[in-house]
Amino acid sequence: MAGHSELITTAELADILTRPDLRLFDCTTYLEPAPAGSGVPYIVVSGRQTFEAGHIPGANFLDLQAEFSDARTELRFMMPPTAQLEAAFGRHGISANSRVVLYSIGTAMWATRFWWMLHSLGFEGAAVLDGGIDKWTAEGRDIETGLAGGYPPATFPARPKDGTFVDKHDVLAATTESDTVIVNALGPQFYKGLEPSRYGRPGRIPGSVSVPAASLIDPKHKTFVPLAEAEATFAAQGISKDKRVVAYCGGGISATIDLFQLHRLGYDNLTLYDGSMGEWAKDASLPIEVG
Repeated sequence: MAGHSELITTAELADILTRPDLRLFDCTTYLEPAPAGSGVPYIVVSGRQTFEAGHIPGANFLDLQAEFSDARTELRFMMPPTAQLEAAFGRHGISANSRVVLYSIGTAMWATRFWWMLHSLGFEGAAVLDGGIDKWTAEGRDIETGLAGGYPPATFPARPKDGTFVDKHDVLAATTESDTVIVNALGPQFYKGLEPSRYGRPGRIPGSVSVPAASLIDPKHKTFVPLAEAEATFAAQGISKDKRVVAYCGGGISATIDLFQLHRLGYDNLTLYDGSMGEWAKDASLPIEVG
């Protein structure tokens, strides 16, 4: 993982599994259908059970909603206060000198969400496992079962970066800014408002462009598409390095796949609308666009 590369292959991870400074985490969360009329978009289920059923040897588990989200809002997965994150990451043994590898099951978005959170706190020693545990198991590599062993507690020093998260007021202002591109990471049917949305009003933030997170992942191998392919996808939507990018999705999770790829491409003026459509679609005072 020389140079703190943001993406690590299964072979590279296998070579460093015994490093004492490695902090390896399964970040999986599941979203299950909400009961009709409940008013919530989904039921959040921790991935702890599937972690215990099988994980990469030595890995521990990070519970996004339980430990690393703001409990003071009805919106799920919102970035919590810095002090809460410092305590939580420290409990899990992450220090300034740790080498962190993040993975999730089925989709990379839970791993990239944690990567983005760590990045926003000034921590640059985190990488996402390309292909996640899906690729690891497909290659016949070892799997461990049972509870997390736990890393020794550490002091996590946060150095928050300005502008990595924005709220709905910033996004509304950005809809009229020529030097900003707002990027929707949801599927095209939701971008166009062609299907009912579990978040509220169907559609998108006015003026936003479509770069589905799924288009940046190889569906067969769960790996990230080559950077040249990702760059062409972004360029086709008018995204360039001289513009600020505001990414959003439904709940601030899948949009981090877009941000992860943009960061790897050398874009540095990146931000996440954390409330995303979970907030925007329910606020009738905010404009929405369909078609």
